[in-house]
Amino acid sequence: MRAIQAGTLSGYNGLRQVELPQPKPAKDRLLVRVAAAGVTPLDHTILSGGLPRTTAPLVLGNEGVGVIEDAGDSSFSVGSRVMFAGPYGVRESGAWQEWLLVRPEDAALVPDAIDDVIAASLPVAYLTAQITLTLAGFKPGKTVLAPAIGGSVGNATYQLARAQAAGKVISTAGSAAKAARARELGFEDVIDLSTEGLAEGVRRITAGKGVDIVIDGIGGTVTSEALSSLGLGGVLITLGYSAGRKTTIDVTDLIWKGARMSGFSLFAQSPLGVAAAWRDIVPLIAGGSVKPVVERVYPLAEAAEALRHLIEDRPFGKVVLEHDPEKCAAVSRKDHAQTKG
Repeated sequence: MRAIQAGTLSGYNGLRQVELPQPKPAKDRLLVRVAAAGVTPLDHTILSGGLPRTTAPLVLGNEGVGVIEDAGDSSFSVGSRVMFAGPYGVRESGAWQEWLLVRPEDAALVPDAIDDVIAASLPVAYLTAQITLTLAGFKPGKTVLAPAIGGSVGNATYQLARAQAAGKVISTAGSAAKAARARELGFEDVIDLSTEGLAEGVRRITAGKGVDIVIDGIGGTVTSEALSSLGLGGVLITLGYSAGRKTTIDVTDLIWKGARMSGFSLFAQSPLGVAAAWRDIVPLIAGGSVKPVVERVYPLAEAAEALRHLIEDRPFGKVVLEHDPEKCAAVSRKDHAQTKG
């Protein structure tokens, strides 16, 4: 089978297309023929040697969608279409290959209304967004800050909070062009960081009250500014570091506001928590009240360029790998971007 393997953890040049044996069915796994796979910042962290215990050679890709060809001892049926996310591409083979052995607890059925490309874009971003909102105590009427409207987690958090009756949802854009794109797609209360600071923008939008919840997938200085944007009793959950692994905070933002701050890892969540999140997410997407944004689809063979595009060009929306080149060409012509409304 075809696979995109990191021969070395040395950056994009470490990726190569290889032929590997097809995985054999296993009682405790689903054998999935992968149709499409997401591209995430974690792939870049691993490829850059950022996870010390991860070693090459390794097939990357921690999320995807495909058809079950063997269901093992699970309750799933052969022929079912499933989307999945897990620690794949970290210390075992990932989704950038034609077949993958997936743990049943990592998989969810895909409704007919959701196509393969959209399904492949969902698991990491949308599970992260929904579970962190739940952990932060989200309820209708709460105000939420989800920085980076063009990023997968920021956009997913914004859309899920809005669809579930948040009082107000705020995000950020790193440039005037991204802020304009956000407005075109119907996203309101997006702070253009090229003209206004994050904390300043939150104060303006909330009339000085601050927000109840911050879901921070960016890190760096964004974390400290987002922390200062919390209102009384607010909660900040941090889970990413594309803007840097280190930050400096003012501890009085926690002390005087009675606020709290915690970290999050999707792959440390319980199967019950993941299943509950899917039950909330899937109807919103199938019903059209949440519309994931896929910016570009690449064929599997161009995984290195897809990852470079995600990290260096910082696109507005998700980047997906399509395993069937002919299907990829057709999908790329479709408009997967959210429309205003």
